[in-house]
Amino acid sequence: MLFIVGLKTVVRALPGRAATCQNCGQFVQHYLDEHARKFTLFFIPVLTTSRSYRITCSNCGRVSSISARERKALAGL
Repeated sequence: MLFIVGLKTVVRALPGRAATCQNCGQFVQHYLDEHARKFTLFFIPVLTTSRSYRITCSNCGRVSSISARERKALAGL
């Protein structure tokens, strides 16, 4: 019997918002991405093993990692 298993990272764009960047100090749009690591069986995602969130400034390009709690706070605004 042959099983094909692996790991795959899926990037999903989430709604961003305008905020002041900590790096450049400009009030600009920030983009939010979800990076989900998935276990695959026969190239089909079966189980999510981890998730991380990153926010990117559209002006200077600074990328910061944020927690799930911070992501929920951003979604609530």
